[in-house]
Amino acid sequence: MIDVPEAFATTTVEREGEAGAAWLAELPGIVGMLLDRWGCVTDGNVLYGGVGLIVPVRQADPDRTPAVIKVSFPHPGNVHEPDAFTAWRGHGAVLLHDRADQHFAMLLERAHTSTLAEVDDGDEVVTVAGRLARRLAVPGPPGLPRLQDETETWEEEIRHDAFELPHTMSRRTLDAALATVREVGRVQPDTLIHGDLHGRNILRADREPWLAVDPKGHVGDPAYDGGTLLKSRLPALLAAQDVDLPKAIHRILDLFAEAAELDRERVGRWAQFHAVRAAFHGRRHGFRIARGGPRLDWITELLDQLAELLTE
Repeated sequence: MIDVPEAFATTTVEREGEAGAAWLAELPGIVGMLLDRWGCVTDGNVLYGGVGLIVPVRQADPDRTPAVIKVSFPHPGNVHEPDAFTAWRGHGAVLLHDRADQHFAMLLERAHTSTLAEVDDGDEVVTVAGRLARRLAVPGPPGLPRLQDETETWEEEIRHDAFELPHTMSRRTLDAALATVREVGRVQPDTLIHGDLHGRNILRADREPWLAVDPKGHVGDPAYDGGTLLKSRLPALLAAQDVDLPKAIHRILDLFAEAAELDRERVGRWAQFHAVRAAFHGRRHGFRIARGGPRLDWITELLDQLAELLTE
């Protein structure tokens, strides 16, 4: 019987309430059942991410191959993760060995715990992420959610939030995000993308130097992932001394577009859209790293500034 880490349990209940508490009560039994089903034995300390528990295991083959069992909180946003892994077949992402969809669970190739986000060279971080984004951009399987189907919701949310929530973004900046929704968002390629590509979702590995994890399994414009990566790089930029923020931001976009072989303008437009949405999301829901208080205010104000800088 595994022990659920206290920090994971606390954040799950804070986010999901009674449903989260009920799921946590069942989680040790679910993991035990999956260990039996897949013939695995535990092999190390239980880990966790934002919404999923990660159990290191050894498989039942002659080599006792290392793997992990990942069990995620049941949520629509977690449904298509195994579909993305199936489509990639280990090319740029961890291998999917087996799946138990009714439990939102997967048996996955084990990678290392160190992430691309821990690399000091910012240019390397962006370049590696861009190259992976290019490899992960494969024809989208049928049945996966299409980002273009979200555009009406995005436009409505931005207009509503701009009216209802306090912010410092200019009308020009908001109009630019809405224009991206209309002009870029409504016609997108049928390409599978990661959907949440950033350094913490790229792990060191043995089979390849770096492998992606935690995909959303969306189909749409590969340039969309450039905005997620840029947001994740902000803390490192701000921690650096004497950084020219506008220059650094545009360098990230240039490097990502080049490495991913994408149109630079589209990457920039999606990044600006992401910044606007994130600024409003933080004000309405908070972030995992800041649910309220001065730190959340600082982050949302920073996202306002980023959106302004990216408006061309």
